[in-house]
Amino acid sequence: MPATSRGTTPKPPGARQRLTVLSGPSGVGKSTVVAHMRKQHPEVWLSVSATTRPPRPGERDGVQYFFVSDEEFDKLVANGELLEWAEFAGNRYGTPRAAVMERLAAGEPVLLEIDLQGARLVRTSMPDALLVFLAPPSWEELVRRLTGRGTERPEVIERRLDAARVELAAESEFDTTLVNTSVEDVSQELLALMNVV
Repeated sequence: MPATSRGTTPKPPGARQRLTVLSGPSGVGKSTVVAHMRKQHPEVWLSVSATTRPPRPGERDGVQYFFVSDEEFDKLVANGELLEWAEFAGNRYGTPRAAVMERLAAGEPVLLEIDLQGARLVRTSMPDALLVFLAPPSWEELVRRLTGRGTERPEVIERRLDAARVELAAESEFDTTLVNTSVEDVSQELLALMNVV
């Protein structure tokens, strides 16, 4: 079943690279789509966020995240070194600005996988960024994915579902929407939007 998109058509080949932001509700499959896409096209540069949360087992500094203290994060914010930042579950997450700008200047395709709050901040600081909303095929499917993980308590799932309702209502703020009916199809559509294929 093919993915469907609503909105912007891709820029012609040879167009200047612009930042692409992928956002959408929790459980919609953003990380899965990005992992699949980067396996096929490792030249797509995925920004590594800074976070104040401690590393989980197996996570390495500079790979999954840049792990920083609250004081270091405060300095990044104060010095304007973050393109966007947000607080989630008591920890802060942000996108280092310099690395993104360097990659874009070098003509590399750059992707941010961030939440709604972060996407709104990027829209303000970089109005020419392409904001892509990843939507579930249906609300029922999103509920199934969130409850089917079996890794979270019912109250956590309810909070995620409440947040998902808010995030889904913000779809119109994005330049285009991809409906995640197939990881392979959505990955191809995202690559086309980024002028990678």
